[in-house]
Amino acid sequence: MEAENQMREVKYAADISSIKEAQARIKPFIHETPVLSSETLNLLSGRQLFFKCECFQKGGAFKFRGACNAVFSLDDDQAAKGVVTHSSGNHAAALSLAAKLRGIPAYIVIPKNAPKCKVENVIRYGGQVIWSEATMQSRESTAAKVLQETGAVLLHPYNDRRIISGQGTISLELLERQVPQLDAIIVPISGGGLISGVALAAKSINPSIRVLAAEPEGANDAAQSKEAGRIITLPETNTVADGLRAFLGDLTWPIVRDLVDGVITVEDKEIINAMKLCYEILKVAVEPSGAISLAAVLSDSFKKNPAWKDCTNIGIILSGGNVDLGILWDSYRK
Repeated sequence: MEAENQMREVKYAADISSIKEAQARIKPFIHETPVLSSETLNLLSGRQLFFKCECFQKGGAFKFRGACNAVFSLDDDQAAKGVVTHSSGNHAAALSLAAKLRGIPAYIVIPKNAPKCKVENVIRYGGQVIWSEATMQSRESTAAKVLQETGAVLLHPYNDRRIISGQGTISLELLERQVPQLDAIIVPISGGGLISGVALAAKSINPSIRVLAAEPEGANDAAQSKEAGRIITLPETNTVADGLRAFLGDLTWPIVRDLVDGVITVEDKEIINAMKLCYEILKVAVEPSGAISLAAVLSDSFKKNPAWKDCTNIGIILSGGNVDLGILWDSYRK
């Protein structure tokens, strides 16, 4: 009830109406991704787990939902000049694919340290790659230059109403059609676009549901932000989960602040072990960022926290499957 009242009183960047509009807009283009379960993983966790396989989404990650909604929200005059973004991976590929489906250019600013497999996805989907240095300042200034030269529309990877609304369609599928009995959902957190959409939709459908964030120890800005009550950014991040290195934005932070019930931080070795379990037991290849929700539900900090003892039916968002296998093996050997 508190979450429901909160949503009535506070105006967030997106809401259940914009999420339902997004669902109708993107339905012809996206996959309704399957939900898997495993008795072995249920026993390991002591809960009933339901894995929402966004790794099977077009583009290999949930990002296609938001990118598709954003691209097909543009009017014809806006779309004609194309779209631009800066991204290290899955959003870049998703935007390239969405733009290809609409028949417009996609200018993608990518840092030089981006995973090779994700860069190859951008090229495969027809995105025009513009390289930047690895710093956020370089990414943003390069994107600004491309905007000036092309007149294209900037679509931010997460701090955008249309992106948040598109990601929220995951909750509509999960709770309205697939597993309505969920009492918790665990979601990877980085810039907050995914968890913002998931939380807004989930708590509109079921105000008592818990929405928990999963975050790497080496990029724990969301946990610090929740504790401080304001956005905290880190001087650097250090994690194998390359998709979870962004910081919360001014649109995503209020939603995370008010509607996310807790943040579970895990170490890289726990993330890699979760990837291994996904592959060996679920037979699903998941990238580090995608496996972190499983790592969180298996962690001692979750299992031993009395606040979550009544979370028995848990949705686990496997957010992406674009894993660079060479880096994975190197990480696993360490």
